[in-house]
Amino acid sequence: MQIGSKKWKNVIYDGAKDLEIQIDRGKIDQFGIHALELIKWSRKTNLTTISDPLEVAVKHFLDSIAPAPIIPSHTSLLDMGSGGGFPGIPLKIMIPSLSVTLIDASRKKISFLRQVIRILGLDNIEACHVRAEDLSRDRRVNNAYDVIISRALSSMVNFVQMSLPLLAKDGFIIAMKGKITDMEIESTRSLIKKRPDIRENSMRNFKIILKKYRLPYLNSERSMVILKNVL
Repeated sequence: MQIGSKKWKNVIYDGAKDLEIQIDRGKIDQFGIHALELIKWSRKTNLTTISDPLEVAVKHFLDSIAPAPIIPSHTSLLDMGSGGGFPGIPLKIMIPSLSVTLIDASRKKISFLRQVIRILGLDNIEACHVRAEDLSRDRRVNNAYDVIISRALSSMVNFVQMSLPLLAKDGFIIAMKGKITDMEIESTRSLIKKRPDIRENSMRNFKIILKKYRLPYLNSERSMVILKNVL
């Protein structure tokens, strides 16, 4: 099976069905273009260690679109630590009305992201060379994003701490992880409870929602941790 082949595209189509997501062939064609560029650039730049076509389809693209059903259209989305464009670019393809910002600390990765954006002809999406820590301190983008998402987080607490100043009043945060421990979730809950400035300004009535799912074909466990205000 080759990336972009009919068989590869069928893996995406059928895998999306397993995730209860409908996707048309045009969007899958765009995924194929992204995937081919990813593999080509990865020969020279450290974008991904995954090169098997099935794993590229499942671990990068199907995993990236798993949150699509809970992301509203016509909202602004920040992909923090986007790397090879995941999950931000597949989500933009799935929900074209999104206004998307991709950030990464690696200049080479940003060059790749801008190339993919150009090739795919995507609009209302930008790739910015900036560290998440620095962006979170930039007052010009305080409360600017409706949805903040990341697949590249090492620490749930750090991700939430950097995200909250950037989050719109009625926005929410999505942390995409493999397995997650109760300790990580409790540490995140404790962070908000102990920080009155965060609680009052961003998460007055916060709730942590854990959604577990399995990636099609590979049967590997994944988790989405959603942090949002509730009425």
